[in-house]
Amino acid sequence: MKNGFKYNLSLFITFTFIFFTSPAFGKLKLGLVLDKGGVDDKSFNASAYKGALQARDRLRMEVKYVEATDDNAYETLLRGFAEKKYDLIIAVGIGQASAVKKVAAQYPNNKFVIIDSEVNAPNVRSLLFKEHEGSYLVGAIAALMSKSGKIGFIGGMDIPLIRRFQMGYEAGAKKINPKTEIFSNYIGVTSEAWNNPPKAKEIALSQYGKNADVIFAAAGASGIGLFDAAEEKKKFAIGVDSNQNWVKPGFILTSMMKRVDTAVFLTCDDFAGGAFTSGTKQYGLMSGAIDYSLDEHNKKLLSKDIISKIDKLKEDIVSNRIKVPDYYLAPKIEKNKLGRSKSGNSK
Repeated sequence: MKNGFKYNLSLFITFTFIFFTSPAFGKLKLGLVLDKGGVDDKSFNASAYKGALQARDRLRMEVKYVEATDDNAYETLLRGFAEKKYDLIIAVGIGQASAVKKVAAQYPNNKFVIIDSEVNAPNVRSLLFKEHEGSYLVGAIAALMSKSGKIGFIGGMDIPLIRRFQMGYEAGAKKINPKTEIFSNYIGVTSEAWNNPPKAKEIALSQYGKNADVIFAAAGASGIGLFDAAEEKKKFAIGVDSNQNWVKPGFILTSMMKRVDTAVFLTCDDFAGGAFTSGTKQYGLMSGAIDYSLDEHNKKLLSKDIISKIDKLKEDIVSNRIKVPDYYLAPKIEKNKLGRSKSGNSK
């Protein structure tokens, strides 16, 4: 009798394991809607997809992604995942906020995630990052490495989010050298700006021509144009979102790490474990989801003294001894000062 019970229990455990881990049963479905930069942007979208692949490998989730061809496609793509009963649907990028709000209301049984924007709904989680903190650090690196006292910033689409990068970058540079001259330009005012490397290269060449020797781009896939210009002019660039040091070794000083991959995986982990909640999750230096990158591709570029100074700044930000200016919260007069340095064209 006892042996029979053990045998039946063994069968039950085996069946339960097969049922819940078989591709045909119990496999959670994760859908990603990427913005126009695409999965190969080596930056923002690529980082989100990396997090999804971690969920596939570690949580056994079924993963599919789609790329929006234009801003009008978001709603259709989100609805497509919802109608196919994807369990968790992640919208990558601030431009998808209105589409997420609309589709989430139409499909209350699906769970949605929006990155870089807030949507207040009972089935939506918003993932936000303190980009200004990381930008402050790379601004300090730029100023420490600059021999001319002139550095540059290239933004993708001219929106408050990217102004937040710019404000943090400029503040970090001025912390090191208050006399630092900073050139700033934006690629455009539509989503096309996230995937226009030739325009980014044109702007970068113009800034390098004005004797800037370090340029930081927060421009998605367009940033590849900056890297090409840095290599051509034998000057320095700073990457963004993903660790891009490897793209042009020797010319990329560091990257402002915005660990979208970490946020995506942790959200998937919450969902798989039954702990998914709506509301807003914030990620910054303290959580490790914002940082500057240091690896085998750039460790010879940054001296121990520079690394020590940057780590001290990081420590001071985390402990609130340094308050990094935030474009979202800045007084209008400070925003206007920043605004006077912008241009949609290189000049």
